[in-house]
Amino acid sequence: MVFTSINFLIFFPITVILFYLTPNKYRWIVLLVASYFFYINIKPVYAFLTTGITASTYFFTRLIDKTDVDEKKRKYMVINIILILLPLFFFKYFNSINHGTFILLEKFHIRYPLPEISFLLPVGISFYTFMAIGYTVDVYNEEIKSEKNIGIVALFISFFPLVLSGPIERAKNMLPQFNKLKKINYGLIVQGLKMMLWGYFMKLVVADRIAIYLDAIYNNIQQHNGNSLLFASLLYPFQVYADLGGYSLIAIGTAKILGVDVIQNFRRPFFASSMSEFWRRWHMSLITWLTDYVYTPLSFYFRKYKVWGIVIALLITFFISGIWHGATLTFIVWGLMQGVFLSIEALTNKRRNAFEKKYALTKNVFYVFLSISFTFILFAASQIFGRAANIENAINIYSKIFAERGSLYIEKTTLTYSLIGLCLILLKDFRDEYFPEKFLLFENSNIVIRYASYLFVVFMILLVGVLDGGQFIYFQF
Repeated sequence: MVFTSINFLIFFPITVILFYLTPNKYRWIVLLVASYFFYINIKPVYAFLTTGITASTYFFTRLIDKTDVDEKKRKYMVINIILILLPLFFFKYFNSINHGTFILLEKFHIRYPLPEISFLLPVGISFYTFMAIGYTVDVYNEEIKSEKNIGIVALFISFFPLVLSGPIERAKNMLPQFNKLKKINYGLIVQGLKMMLWGYFMKLVVADRIAIYLDAIYNNIQQHNGNSLLFASLLYPFQVYADLGGYSLIAIGTAKILGVDVIQNFRRPFFASSMSEFWRRWHMSLITWLTDYVYTPLSFYFRKYKVWGIVIALLITFFISGIWHGATLTFIVWGLMQGVFLSIEALTNKRRNAFEKKYALTKNVFYVFLSISFTFILFAASQIFGRAANIENAINIYSKIFAERGSLYIEKTTLTYSLIGLCLILLKDFRDEYFPEKFLLFENSNIVIRYASYLFVVFMILLVGVLDGGQFIYFQF
C-alpha cells in the first residue's frame, strides 16, 4: 500500500474515524494496529523485521536506563546498534558484495561457494533503522528516558505515515506525542489536508510526469545526444524534489490529521545560495540525523586538525550518506562529491564571507541569483551519478553532454504538463521564500479564492496527474 493507491485512500479515512472514535488513552493502539496493517499490506514478512528491531531496541534501551555503569551502558548501546544494523547490511549490501565477489573470483577462474543470489530490500528499512539507532543513542546520552511501554516503541518505529520513506523522526519528538495524543482539532485536520493535497500535486502532476520523460532518456542513453542528456540532468533534481518532497508533505499532513506533529523535510532547497545552505534545506531529517549522530562526533574527534578535521568529518559523513542511499559505486561517488563541495566551502568560508561583506554582495540580486544557479548546477551535476545505472553510464552521460550536440528530444504533452506543474511549484516556493505574507491561495482569508485554489489543484491532479499508483523514488533506499 502506497499513498497514491486506492487502497490508501480507503484505509486512511477509516483509520481516522476509528482513531477519533476511540477513547484518548487507547488511540495509540489504533495507530499501532493501523501501522502494522499498512506495512503488512506491502509484504507480510517485512513485519518480522520491524518487530525484531522493536524488541531489540526496547530491551537494550531499558537496560541502558537501568544501569549506572558507563562501560555497561556503552556495551548495551553498541550491541543494539549492531543488531539494528545487521538486517540493513544483509538486505541492502549482501547483493552487491556477493555479486562483486562472484565477478572478481570468476575472472581468476576461482569457484565461489555461494551462488549469485539476491534479496529484495524491505521497504523503509533504511529509515526506521536510523530512527531506532537515534533513539538508542539518545537514551545512552541521557537526552531522553527509555519508554516503558513496548507498544509505544513499536508505534514509533512502525508509524505508518513515516515507515516507508520518512521523514526520519526523533524519539524525543514522537514518544511524548504518542503517550499523550491530541484531541480532535479541526484546524490541524484542515492544515493536514492542505499539505496532503499539495503533496499529491507534487508527486502525481510533477514528479511522475517528469519521470516519463527522464526514463525515456536515461534508459536509452546511447540513443540520445548531449543536449537531451543535459536537459534531463537539469530536470532530475526537480523530479526528486517533487517526489520525495511530495511524499514528505503527504506523510506530514497524514500525521497532522491524527494530531501528530512531524518535522519538516524540505525548505525550498532550490533557493539556497551555497551547498552548505542547500543541505540545510534538502532532506532535512536525514541531514540533521547525520549531523547529530555522525558529523558532530567525528568533528569533535578530529578537532585537533582544525579546519581539516571538519573536512575529514564532512567526507566521512557524506560517504556514509552515499552508502545509505545505495550499495553501488555511483552513490559512493555521489556522496563523496557532496563531501568535496562542502569541504571546499569550509576551506574558503572566511575569505568568501570577507569578500561578500566588503562588496555588500549578500543583498545584490544578481550575485544571489548567480550563487543560487551555481549551487543548483553543482547538485544537478552530482545527481547524474544518483540517477545513472552504473559508473560507465554516468561517465558516458558526462562525455555526451560536453562533446555531442544535437536536437533536443521532446515529448510534447509530457513535457508541457511537467513544466507547467514545475513552474507552479517554483512560483509557490518563490512566494514562500520572499513574500510569505502575500499572494496567499490556500491560506487566503477570502473563501472564494481559497476554495478556487483547492479546486484548481484537484482539477490538475485529475486531469494531468499520473494516476497509476506508482512508487516513490526513495522506496528503493
